[in-house]
Amino acid sequence: MLRLTPSDRVFILTGAGVSAESGIPTFRGAGGLWRNYRIEEVASPYAWQRDPRLVWEFYSMRRRVAGEAKPNPAHLALARLEQALGDRFFLCTQNVDNLHEQAGAQRVVHMHGELFKSRCDSCNRPPFADSGTYDPPAALPRCDCGGTIRPHICWFGETPFEMERIYDALEGCTLFMAIGTSGVVEPAASFVAYVRHHARAVYVGPEEPSNRSSFSDAYFGKAGELLPTLFEVDGKPLTVGG
Repeated sequence: MLRLTPSDRVFILTGAGVSAESGIPTFRGAGGLWRNYRIEEVASPYAWQRDPRLVWEFYSMRRRVAGEAKPNPAHLALARLEQALGDRFFLCTQNVDNLHEQAGAQRVVHMHGELFKSRCDSCNRPPFADSGTYDPPAALPRCDCGGTIRPHICWFGETPFEMERIYDALEGCTLFMAIGTSGVVEPAASFVAYVRHHARAVYVGPEEPSNRSSFSDAYFGKAGELLPTLFEVDGKPLTVGG
């Protein structure tokens, strides 16, 4: 059990393994192809320039799959931990679904974007909610400025969102926990190295990540089975749903 004191500040990083427990494909590794395309071939600025309709087909499929998924016990445990810790808790996710929010999390930082939002590829119009597009659009959606509406996703070759805010939280944390991440995708894979000299680093997931040597502790297994009973907050076991 991880015992958290009133002075602890917790940084949580969640990866594709957490969403996979809710049935959302990771699109990585064996069996990770979509219509014989690797994700790098449909999730990049180059792919958007080459064939935006294909990109929209891919993300319409992802929206449909994510729209049918439900939070699992890992999402619920983290939402409960946020309630217990308040502003001592920082949740950063590599996932683009909204399962953390569905579970009750209030302050999620989506470093790779949000699947159910879109934005213009040309002007500075803020990203906007776009949750109903489960089928590929008959025509590419357009902005009032004439630009093309694209998914609000950080594609390969683009800079993740809110990095300044993320690094501020990393600097202030006393416990860093990576959950269901491969330890391969940068810059998230380097977060543990960034905190290792001032924070305890813990990994939770079914398999060893590539950066396992940087963690002081590891709990191997499904996050949905481990997290609901893993935390003790200010001397009391965390209870999920209570």
